[in-house]
Amino acid sequence: MKNEKALSWSGKVWRQRHEATDLHRQLAAEQGLNSFFAAIFADRALQDRHEVEAFLQPRLQRLPDPAQLRDMDKAVERLLRLIEDGEALAIFGDYDVDGVTSSALMVRYFRALSVAVQVYIPDRLTEGYGPNPAAMAQLAAEGVRVVITVDCGATAYEALATAQQLGLDVIVTDHHQMRDEPPLAWALINPNRPDESFAHKNMAGVGVAFYLLMALNRALRQKGWFQEGRQEPDLKRWLDLVAIGTIADVASLTGVNRILVTHGLRVAAETGHVGLRALQQVARLGTSLRAGQVAFQLGPRINAGGRLHRGMMGVELLVTDDEQKAQQLAEELEGYNRERQAIEERMLRRALALLEEAGEVDNRYGIVVAEQGWHPGVIGIVASRLAERLYRPVIVIALDAEGKGKGSGRSIPGIDLLAAIEDSASLLRTYGGHRAAAGLSLDVQNLAAFAQAFDQSIQARFQPGLFDPVAYYDGEVAFAEVTRQLAQRLERLQPFGQGNPEPVVLLQNVRVVEARLLKERHVKCLLADQEGNLLEAIAFSVWPGRVGEGLLAGASRVDLLGNCTLNVYREQEKVQLVVKDARPV
Repeated sequence: MKNEKALSWSGKVWRQRHEATDLHRQLAAEQGLNSFFAAIFADRALQDRHEVEAFLQPRLQRLPDPAQLRDMDKAVERLLRLIEDGEALAIFGDYDVDGVTSSALMVRYFRALSVAVQVYIPDRLTEGYGPNPAAMAQLAAEGVRVVITVDCGATAYEALATAQQLGLDVIVTDHHQMRDEPPLAWALINPNRPDESFAHKNMAGVGVAFYLLMALNRALRQKGWFQEGRQEPDLKRWLDLVAIGTIADVASLTGVNRILVTHGLRVAAETGHVGLRALQQVARLGTSLRAGQVAFQLGPRINAGGRLHRGMMGVELLVTDDEQKAQQLAEELEGYNRERQAIEERMLRRALALLEEAGEVDNRYGIVVAEQGWHPGVIGIVASRLAERLYRPVIVIALDAEGKGKGSGRSIPGIDLLAAIEDSASLLRTYGGHRAAAGLSLDVQNLAAFAQAFDQSIQARFQPGLFDPVAYYDGEVAFAEVTRQLAQRLERLQPFGQGNPEPVVLLQNVRVVEARLLKERHVKCLLADQEGNLLEAIAFSVWPGRVGEGLLAGASRVDLLGNCTLNVYREQEKVQLVVKDARPV
C-alpha cells in the first residue's frame, strides 16, 4: 500500500486504514467534506447517506427496539411480577468497570421503583469471574427470589443449575461469547447467544443491562404503573454509567454503542452525578469528559478496588448520593489505583526480564510468561502492556503456592486469541473470552507444554506479516489544510475509541523549525512547509526515545503522523498537531 516506506523512528510501518472510494467521496461531498473524510467513511463501512447521517448524528431515536433481543419478553414478564408482588431482587455483577456500572445502573433504577435490591460482586481473587454455586446458595438463604446477572452468567452452568435447584429465577444479561448449549436460566439476554438474530453484537454488558431496563420501563408504562402517583424513572439520566462501562470495556464505538456513549458523555457533563464528580476531582479532570479520559483515567480507578480485593467499592461510589461518602470512596480508590500501578510496574519489569533471559521475545510469536507470587488482579493489564510493546499475543500467568495458575491474555489486530487458546484446551482447567482478550487457568505441570502449544498455534494459524508493528493513518492532508476548520469538523466524529479511532493525518515533507523539551518527556515543535506556513505541534512522552531525539535534532525534512486538534490555553484556541510518529524523508 502507498506510503509503506522504511520504518519510522518508532520502528513501525505506516499503513493507510482504508483508501477512499468514489462512493465514499460522493458521500463526503454531500456533507461538505473532502476526500480525507471519505477514507474515514470507507473505513467505518458507511455505505449510504442514511448510514453517514446516523454516524454524524447519533440520536437516541435511532436505537433498535429492545424487544428484538431473544428472551427479553420472558425477563420483563418475570420482573413485572417481582415488582407487583414485592419480591426480593439481587444483582450479580462482574468486578470490572462494565460489571460495576451495570450493577450501579440496576440499583439506581430499581431503587427509583422502590424495589428492594442488593448487589453481589464476587471477590476476584477468592471466587473468580461470574456466578458460583456458593454465592447462589447465599442469596437464596437471604430470601432473594430473582437474580439478574450483569456482564456475566452466559457460561455459568454449575452456578445456574444450583440456583434453579434452590428456587432462584435467574435472568442473565451478558455479552460474552457462548457455547452452543445455554445454561439453565429463566431468561438469557445476550446479543452473542448462538441463536440470536439481533444485529448489534458489539454491545458491552452495561448496554445489554440498559436494554433490559428500557424494555421493563416501557412495559410498566403500558400497564399504567406510573399513573398511580408513582414517578417514572428517567433512564436518560443514567446514560453516563452506560458510557463509562462501554468505553472501559473497549467495546466498539459504532452502532448502538456510539449512540449510547455520545449521549452518556453529555449526561456526565450535565447532571452532576455525585460519585462520578468525586472521581473526576481526584483524577484532576474537568466536568467535560472525553472517551479517552474515561478509558485511561476514570476506568482504571473504578477498576482498582476489584483488582485489590474491594470489588464493591466502585458500585458504592456510583450509587451513593452522599457527597462526603463519595469523596471518601473516590480517595480510597485513588489510593488503590496508585498501589495497582506500583504492582503493575514491578510485574512488567520482571516479565520483560524473564522473557529476555529465556530468549522468548525474538523466538516466539505467541508469548507466555509466568511466575509464582504475581498478583492475579493485575495480570490482564501487564499482558496488555506487553502485547503493545512486543507486538505479539501475550498470556501472563500468576502461579500460586499450590501449583495452580491463573492467566490473562491480550492479542494484537488480526489474531483470534481465543481460537489459539482453544487449540490447547486439553492442557487447561478453564478458559474463556474473545478474539482480543481471554482468561484461563491451568496446573503448573502443564505450563511448559501450554506455552509451546500456544506459540505453535499462533504460528500455524496466522501470517507472520501480522506481527510487524504498524502505525495506521486515515489519509494524507496538505499542510495548509491543517486548520481550525478541519479540527472542528473532526470533532463531529467523536467519541473516539475502539471501532472509531481518532483520525490520523499524514503530513509529508515537513520542516521542523523549532523543537524544545517539555517536562523532560514531551517535545514541543514549530513546523513549516515549503511555502512558509507554520503549525504548532507536540509529541507526548517521546523522550527519551528515537522520535524525541529525531524531532529535537531538527531533521531537515520529516513525514509526520498526528491528530489535528484544538488546543485551548489561557482562553486562546489554536490548531495543533499531536504527533504520533515521525520518519526522516
